Amino acid sequence: MKILVINGPNLNLLGLREPEIYGKKSYADLLALIRGACERENIDVGFFQSNHEGAIVDAIQQAYGAYDGIVINPAAYTHTSVAILDALKAVGLPAVEVHISDVDSREAFRQISYAGKACVQTYKGLGFDGYVQAIRFLKQYLTEGRV
Repeated sequence: MKILVINGPNLNLLGLREPEIYGKKSYADLLALIRGACERENIDVGFFQSNHEGAIVDAIQQAYGAYDGIVINPAAYTHTSVAILDALKAVGLPAVEVHISDVDSREAFRQISYAGKACVQTYKGLGFDGYVQAIRFLKQYLTEGRV
């Protein structure tokens, strides 16, 4: 089983960016946590991060035929990008949306998720652990069908 983890804008600045919201751990720490979780679950994992919407769309399209599913944190593009929504719908791979912070308790505009409309599950407000839960959910979804 192969899963692609996609992270959107500014997530490469974890640890520096608003640590009171996103914590003090770095993007490298996040990747290490995800790698460990995937090793324990016997999942091959790929990573992609970009601050550019079109590059994220390209990564989603390139996942078709190469990966079984996607874990995605579109970050700020969550609330604005119909292009990412359309790419997720076009490739038809099961996708799980993740947000480190609890977007529902933040500004009103952050409570809108376009990408989430194409996802089978969303995890928010669980910090880095949301990625681990998303990976476990996606594995179960892919092996057992709809959960």
